[in-house]
Amino acid sequence: MKSMKPALMGTLKISHIPQMGFLQNPKSHNLERRSTVTCGLRGGTRKPLWKSRVLSTEAIQAVHSLKLANSNSKLNHVFSTRLSRLLKADLLDTLAELQRQNEIQLALKLLGKNRMIEMAQQLFTELENDGLKPNTRAFTEMIGAYLQVGMIEKAMETYERLKASGCSPDKLTFTILIRNLENAGKEELVAVLKKDCIEYLEYPERFLEDVQQKHSKRR
Repeated sequence: MKSMKPALMGTLKISHIPQMGFLQNPKSHNLERRSTVTCGLRGGTRKPLWKSRVLSTEAIQAVHSLKLANSNSKLNHVFSTRLSRLLKADLLDTLAELQRQNEIQLALKLLGKNRMIEMAQQLFTELENDGLKPNTRAFTEMIGAYLQVGMIEKAMETYERLKASGCSPDKLTFTILIRNLENAGKEELVAVLKKDCIEYLEYPERFLEDVQQKHSKRR
């Protein structure tokens, strides 16, 4: 998918702030560490950041499939089958509907998969500027978006921001970073991440062995 034209970027305006994946004025870091990501509406629907038309059947089915996918493997299957066939207009409508339903993390993932990094950055930044605090999953989706386009430095900056915010990187965060950085030959960064696994994860040795085995099979 080609990068969006500047004209489309100008339609990204926030008048209502979605809550999924962001915490507003958190009282403590401990609340963030215990937070979990759930699908569904919180506090009603929101005005979308993207202008959309009446949803086509394809866009409706795409949103439905994304919300039903309850694992990374299922999400990847939806992206490779249903989402890859969407026209650009239907893709933007899907993004608008995800945002309207407060599915911000799915929107970030969809932007990353389609290499729409400018739109992902603007969405993430504007939400932060409006007082919302990203959780671990939202940070991880932004990291993945950067890695999709080879922006390793920005991915690592976002990883450091995740830790500085009081969030804790989880297994998904480390898996995405380690696999992509190993593929890029960034062994020094991989070594730093493996040390961080010891600090943030239970049974880090078992986790790293599992990541290494699965990564080796994919090569």
